[in-house]
Amino acid sequence: MVLHRGRGEEARVRALLAAVGLFTVIPVRPFDVDRRAASRAMAALPVLGLLLGLAAGAVAGLLGWLTSPLLGAVVGLALLAWLTGALHLDGVADTADGLGSRKPADEALAIMRRSDIGPMGVVVLVFVLGLDVASLASLPTPALVVAALAGAVMVSRLAVTVATVSRSSARVSGFGALFVGVTSTATAVVNALVAALVVVALGWLGAGWRGAVALSAASLVAGIVARLWGGRLVRRLGGWTGDTFGSLIEVTQAAFLLSAAVATGALF
Repeated sequence: MVLHRGRGEEARVRALLAAVGLFTVIPVRPFDVDRRAASRAMAALPVLGLLLGLAAGAVAGLLGWLTSPLLGAVVGLALLAWLTGALHLDGVADTADGLGSRKPADEALAIMRRSDIGPMGVVVLVFVLGLDVASLASLPTPALVVAALAGAVMVSRLAVTVATVSRSSARVSGFGALFVGVTSTATAVVNALVAALVVVALGWLGAGWRGAVALSAASLVAGIVARLWGGRLVRRLGGWTGDTFGSLIEVTQAAFLLSAAVATGALF
């Protein structure tokens, strides 16, 4: 029994380290980047999101309390971008360039693969980041800023974990293709249920029952937006890519924060 528990804990640690190595700039011991590692990383991605969100939220909340909510929001989101190597921001910009071209799927994918960023990508980046900053800065208390950003980052990563149940890949190779179809339905469901409980707990700790209601509503809206946006991407491009996974994260995160700001405005 002890041996079994030890192996389970070791597996969870390996999964989290795989997620850290693949989706952050934090150095970890080298490991083989294969489908098995991808599956582990996806299972642990919401947990990694929670940890990243708590770190960024703590900075945003503390600095917002010491100086101004706007400055706190900017620095907290900057920390999050740095920790993730701006990987997902790059993805949403590239996806915007591809979709904005109005080209057929293969040509849009070729545009997304380019290393430069076009005007559509710049515009989308400005609005996504501006929406995140404004939403965070409008929250009534520093504690709720921490809770909301932690919840938003976790739920946005959960959206990708759920999306990787699908086997629809727009490319036969590449970083995105490595993750397509690596998550079982059971893993996605368990992650979703745990994330829902964590969101309620974060909201309660941040602002009592009002916070719990506000963040629960934000989680529901973000989940709907993620579903709609993911479906749109798969239909338009023929499947998932690394860039579209990044765009799913950023769009879901923005939807969560905006919904949290609206809900708290109505409740407080």
